[in-house]
Amino acid sequence: MPLLYTIGKLTVGTSMRVAWRPTVEGLENVPATGGAIFASNHLSVADELFLGAVVPRHLAFWAKSDYFTGTGFKGWVSKFVLTGLGAIPVERAGGRAALSAFDAAIPVLRAGDLVAVYPEGTRSPDGRLYRGRTGVARLALAAGVPIIPVGVTGTQKVQPIGKRVPKPGVRGVVVRFGKPLDFTGRSDDRSSLRAVTDEVMAEIQRLTGQEYVPRYAPRREEPTTGASPA
Repeated sequence: MPLLYTIGKLTVGTSMRVAWRPTVEGLENVPATGGAIFASNHLSVADELFLGAVVPRHLAFWAKSDYFTGTGFKGWVSKFVLTGLGAIPVERAGGRAALSAFDAAIPVLRAGDLVAVYPEGTRSPDGRLYRGRTGVARLALAAGVPIIPVGVTGTQKVQPIGKRVPKPGVRGVVVRFGKPLDFTGRSDDRSSLRAVTDEVMAEIQRLTGQEYVPRYAPRREEPTTGASPA
């Protein structure tokens, strides 16, 4: 686990657990060793903080590549922090640029680390669960690792869209980990990727109880994101 990430877990992570007292279920489904993808719904910027706070291992999130290339002191601090946390840069432009994020994540997973992905591609605008993008399936098949579905509820009350600072004292955050889904041997053609992704989204819905919307959520700008870039 990177030193800066360890410090963050001891400080920010502990503060998150003490201040909001999230309920955690299914932690036994988090593998003690080996690579895996955490595929979660996405309600709030706070999702990443809560997920990082409750998972005992290092969890690599994606972050916009802009934060790795800034100039001046602020740019240097941003790059230092994200690199120290083990974040994976992702281009939001789409196409080949976005797929480069997968190229960076594959060796991370094969080396035995965990990577967080938000298949919806952005935060839900209304609390419902939207159709997943197939990047999560493509990454799992390419790296040869299982997908662990994650259902997070209550974080939209802690930090609603548009709010920069979490609300103190809010209760009701729940993080549920489902059983690992192993898709070893599945084809990586378009129809198979779609089927795998739909299976993952069905498990996430089971964990959250959200209403499912069979279309992609509209894109929006986010400060940082672990969203799947494809």
